[in-house]
Amino acid sequence: MSIRTTGRAGAPPAAARSARRRLGDLPIALTFLAPAVLAAVLLRLWPTVRAFWDSLHNTPLGVEPTHWVGLEQFRTLFTDPDFLNSLKITALFGIVVNPLQILTALALAVIFNERIRGGGLMRTLVFLPVAVPQSVSAVIWAVAFRPDGPLNGVLARLGIPSQGFLTSPGQALPSIILVVSWIGVGYWMMFLIAGLKEIDPVLYEAAALDGAGRWARFRHVTVPQLARQITFVLVADTISNLLVFAPVNILTNGGPNGRTDLIMNDVFNRAYNQGDIGSAAAATVVVVVIALAIVLIQFRLISRGSD
Repeated sequence: MSIRTTGRAGAPPAAARSARRRLGDLPIALTFLAPAVLAAVLLRLWPTVRAFWDSLHNTPLGVEPTHWVGLEQFRTLFTDPDFLNSLKITALFGIVVNPLQILTALALAVIFNERIRGGGLMRTLVFLPVAVPQSVSAVIWAVAFRPDGPLNGVLARLGIPSQGFLTSPGQALPSIILVVSWIGVGYWMMFLIAGLKEIDPVLYEAAALDGAGRWARFRHVTVPQLARQITFVLVADTISNLLVFAPVNILTNGGPNGRTDLIMNDVFNRAYNQGDIGSAAAATVVVVVIALAIVLIQFRLISRGSD
């Protein structure tokens, strides 16, 4: 009669060898993960912690030593007309640009998901601005918006007077919205196209057999099946637009008369133009809180959509 031996703690020898093998692979896995973890700590976690620390301390002219001021800088910030204006402009910007980008991206995704001639090339052209740095895109649009630029040249051909675009109080923010949408629509379109590829064609066939037209199929099949992707894209797009900086800083620097002073441009001006590190840090903490609130809303919406 043979007796089966077991490893330590009652585990069979094979299981013990497998466990030791997994432990042996741990240093290799940590080696591959280390750069990503280090980047997250240095580029995300540490700046956030330092911003919170600086928001509670006053550092005259951005030079040590610092002294504790508690929430005083937050109280001052929320009585500052410039900061309140940046919050208002950022909210107005988000209310317009987020639905505009998502609806445009969804329309393009539905069109390019169909088998149309040249669809691949057109999809590439729409996505191309994503591969260009935002600063470069801003410079390109700065040339287009010039008084003697190509856009005013086209308008002149149509008999329309030259427009101010970036220098007009009524046109500056719509011009920034146009630039940001031109940059971002292609990116969000690709997420939605990926979601469309996952929809079972049988659902469309069943809807067609029931007599549903193209619009009815889009409303009752496409949109419900894309609910999770649309929710993710909407919230991610909202956070992305909350952090818009380069196009504003290059094209208008918040002008004219603060009409395009988005919150990240306000933070930059406080830190580097005014040298008010504490106020800039407090504004950064406000941005982080808003972004966290948006993420929490995202998780809530996604969890409801999955029920």
